Amino acid sequence: MNKITIAVDAMGGDHGPPVIVPAALQALKKHENLHLILVGREDILSDALKSKTYAKDRLTIRHASEQVEMDEQPAHALRTKKDSSMRVAINLVKEGAAQACVSAGNTGALMATARFVLKTISGIDRPAIVSAFPTTDGKKNMRMLDLGGNVDSSAEVLFQFAVMGSVLTTAVDNIPNPSVYVLNIGEEDIKGNEQVKRTAQLLTQCTAINYEGYIEGDEIYKGKADVIVCDGFVGNVALKTSEGVAIFIGKLIKDAFLRNIFTKIAGLIAMPVLKSLIKRIDPARYNGASFVGLQGIVIKSHGIANIPAFAHAIEEAMIEVDKNIPERIRSEVERILKSSPLNSEDA
Repeated sequence: MNKITIAVDAMGGDHGPPVIVPAALQALKKHENLHLILVGREDILSDALKSKTYAKDRLTIRHASEQVEMDEQPAHALRTKKDSSMRVAINLVKEGAAQACVSAGNTGALMATARFVLKTISGIDRPAIVSAFPTTDGKKNMRMLDLGGNVDSSAEVLFQFAVMGSVLTTAVDNIPNPSVYVLNIGEEDIKGNEQVKRTAQLLTQCTAINYEGYIEGDEIYKGKADVIVCDGFVGNVALKTSEGVAIFIGKLIKDAFLRNIFTKIAGLIAMPVLKSLIKRIDPARYNGASFVGLQGIVIKSHGIANIPAFAHAIEEAMIEVDKNIPERIRSEVERILKSSPLNSEDA
């Protein structure tokens, strides 16, 4: 197995080292080819590791004196926090000391810093945040982008997102010709704003992308699409709404089974089914959004991620390193964009 080295922003997120350090050790135990660089306050990280048993030759600490706060303005963090755990972790990727970075920190600051340090792939105007979603199919996930990296994107940028999402899905999910849809308020050609209509026009003209048309929000989880494209504002609203609905349904189910002695007995009988359901929709299984379009791998963990969830984000980084995602995207983007409508005179 090839050695994979990942830099981890150990101070980021809502929980910081109490969650990130155990998650790192869990990932190390599971993957013998994994090497981790924990970036953050050396005294705090050394103390967190003091009573732990782990492969000391596969984990090192890189001191960083500063920390980006979750509510800090991205521009301020980029300008003033040059020795933050986030910045140092990304720098390690730039320097080649690590093959990927994982952080649960401030999303805006992470995107701004990653874009400044690593730069975008040639032909890509903006990086996008992409993550996997479960589907009722049960055998496959769906990937959606952008989930909040860019709140307002042109049709040309959305076209680039479609290219990157298609390449990522082919590489990671082993789907040779993934179906690509544009999220819209209806499936008819007349529906949507000019941005969405122009995106559809560009994708229709590109034979290298398996574009299938528009998709509505109620079909996101049906397994119909392999890739769904939207701007970051719409994508983030869809993501947060989905998370809220999952919590709402979980609360309703719990309250229903705890109502009285009879419902509690029914709950015990239904426990195997409930456990299977919870496992299918467990956010920890899908934690780890990728910043695609950069000249390096950056994985964003949810800020409130627990230990299994953050460990999954590390595993997502490992997959992208193993699949050499940035190079595959660079190569495919170059090939597709050369023959795309973006290069035509009327684009």
